[in-house]
Amino acid sequence: MSSFFSIIATFTVPEQVGVTPYSMLWLLPLVAAIATVYKTTKLPKIKAGYFIKEVTVLFGSIVVFMLIAALVLYVMAWFITE
Repeated sequence: MSSFFSIIATFTVPEQVGVTPYSMLWLLPLVAAIATVYKTTKLPKIKAGYFIKEVTVLFGSIVVFMLIAALVLYVMAWFITE
């Protein structure tokens, strides 16, 4: 029982996430969860094949949009600092 409380106690301290490109990988599970929940609430009928396809398309479009936004911000910062 004490191991249960020690595991639960670890969730009271926020995870330290740096600002490196590697730390951006923490966004992928978050995007997957958001895409799954959004499609669960928006689809009128949930069928396994169609649901997985829709979630994958939404996941991919969110990731691509984030990459484009990051690239635009990087280019803007480069122009400003040079």
